[in-house]
This record gives sequence, C-alpha cells and structure tokens, in this order.
Amino acid sequence: MAKKKVVSSKTHTKKQLDDYANQNNPNNKAYKVRIENDKNTKKVLRKREAKNQAKKWAEFETEYGVMYPLDPMCYSDPYDFD
Repeated sequence: MAKKKVVSSKTHTKKQLDDYANQNNPNNKAYKVRIENDKNTKKVLRKREAKNQAKKWAEFETEYGVMYPLDPMCYSDPYDFD
C-alpha cells in the first residue's frame, strides 16, 4: 500500500496546513485550479518539446541531407506509372 503524503503541524503554520488541505481536496476550488494549471503547463511543455524536436530534425536534415529517397518509384509498383 502506498504511503500517503502528510504535512506536519510541528513544521507548518495553521495557514499553510489549510492551504495544503484545500489544494488536495477534490471538492475545493483550489484543487480544481491546481489540476487545470498542471494540465495547461504539461500541454505547453509538450508543444515546446515538439517544436524543439522539429527544429533539431530540420537542422539535422540541412546538415546531413535527406535520409530517405524521394523517388516515387521506390514506394510504388513501377508498372503503375504506365
């Protein structure tokens, strides 16, 4: 069984404990805002990562050339072009 994350009242103030409880209660507005913020942040990071990967691939192609043949005969039956 997984260990639950807890916050100690010995190391945190009452306000900090209340904030933590609000952010981890599914019926609370702060929880819903935190979850939505996490989704948006992950979405932005995925987009940024995709752009960076596309940029790296473009730089690679300009430096080393295209790694696959562009001749349509390679991908189809040669008799289709008669």
